[in-house]
Amino acid sequence: MGDFNLALVIVAIVVCVIVFLVNVYLLVNYQHPDDINQAYFPKFVVVLGLSVAAISILMLPADVANRQACRHAIYNGACNLTLPMKDLWLAVYILDAILVFFVIPFAMFYYEGDQDKSVGKRIKSALCWMVTTAIVCALILGILYGLIGKVDFTVRHLSSSTNSFPSTWEFSSSQQCIGNTHQCSAYTASPSSEKTWTMRTTFPEYVVALATIVGSVLFAIFGGVGIACLPLGLIFSFIRRPKAVITRSQYIKEATELGKKAKDLKKAAESLHQEEKGGSKGRKFRKNVKSVEKELLQLEEDVKLLEEMYPQGEKAEATWALTVLGYLAKLVLGILGLIVSVAWVGHIIIYLLVDPPLSPFLNEVFIKLDDIWGLLGTAAFAFFCFYLLLAVIAGAMVLGLRLVFITIHPMKWGATLMNSFLFNVGLILLSSISVIQFCSTAFAYYAQATAAQEIFGHTLESLRGIKYLYKYNVFQIAFVALAGLTFVYYAAFGWRRKKPSGRFQLST
Repeated sequence: MGDFNLALVIVAIVVCVIVFLVNVYLLVNYQHPDDINQAYFPKFVVVLGLSVAAISILMLPADVANRQACRHAIYNGACNLTLPMKDLWLAVYILDAILVFFVIPFAMFYYEGDQDKSVGKRIKSALCWMVTTAIVCALILGILYGLIGKVDFTVRHLSSSTNSFPSTWEFSSSQQCIGNTHQCSAYTASPSSEKTWTMRTTFPEYVVALATIVGSVLFAIFGGVGIACLPLGLIFSFIRRPKAVITRSQYIKEATELGKKAKDLKKAAESLHQEEKGGSKGRKFRKNVKSVEKELLQLEEDVKLLEEMYPQGEKAEATWALTVLGYLAKLVLGILGLIVSVAWVGHIIIYLLVDPPLSPFLNEVFIKLDDIWGLLGTAAFAFFCFYLLLAVIAGAMVLGLRLVFITIHPMKWGATLMNSFLFNVGLILLSSISVIQFCSTAFAYYAQATAAQEIFGHTLESLRGIKYLYKYNVFQIAFVALAGLTFVYYAAFGWRRKKPSGRFQLST
């Protein structure tokens, strides 16, 4: 059993169990009170989706550890008895694609179905939408795979004659090889010796590649914005924090105003519900629904702010002390996050965008940490990958409130509906693929000779019709450009207090 690298197998099992328990804890504490003791299928999909996303992020460090397990192998065959990482990668990402394009849409259609209809009718309606989505996706994937589902590798035919070993070894710019009578064919081969080796990739790898492209677009947009707004948002939240507790008279005035606005909002919601029953679901109806959603979110923020500024109960002083400590924690985490964000952007510039790279930078840091302790570099590597996924989520939350084509699905502690959960889980799953691909490219020196690099490096970057996006670093350039613009925006306007923008606002 030792040949199967028992320690790594045990660690993988323990991590999977911990990830599952953490996701169940997040679901229980984030779910809305209206979803307690119901909507079990969407909850199962949420826990499964979050677990798959977290495990997929952790699989890259596991892939590196799996490769290092062969370093001190007694015999060559021992390396064939470690974890089958390539099969695991394909299994996880095929499951990822199924969840994103089929299971999560079905769960959302079922959850958002008309509550007045029977369960059977809601399942039938959700199945119709899901089958339509499946047919469209299958047609697109089949056509693309049949037409351009191939990889093009550029190869060069080299040949060289044999030569006896010399008594001395001398190399220079004009003499790169052994012997003094000729040079290496690798340096003297003509351009006509280059040929393109074409082969058809496997269908699972092609599905992963296309899902990676979709995720890379979201990653470049949300990740570029999030890598800057995640730490700066925490720092400026500390700057805009409430400085002192308001008086009781001020609290009563503000609470009364919020109560009136809540009644108006309730009447508007009831009116929209009556319109929905009457069959009115046109453009104006959807616009009004989104407006009410925005106002409800703003009202909840106002209530939260008011509770912070005037804590109540027997432990009001302790509550205020915890509020102050919470903002101090945001400041500390923001500063640490800013350091990590700067390190990420700097690494992308000097290692990916500059040809040849100026320095391996973070790759060397991870290697030196591994020299200190075997898993220290791997842990740091996993942290940087997770931070990138958090940046994508932060960017989606910021831009989701402003982009027209994205529905607002905020995540709130103790007040998150299942449709919001499902939407964000789908976003996390889709982005996790591109995060892994990006990390395997950014840390190619550290993660070399891994199964992930074989899938996301050689195959993906040689895929016909897609390889040029990676050849010219389109996603990396967009990521860095958006990160710079977001940093400038936050530096100029992020420290200001937000002015009221909605109809249901806390009076000033």
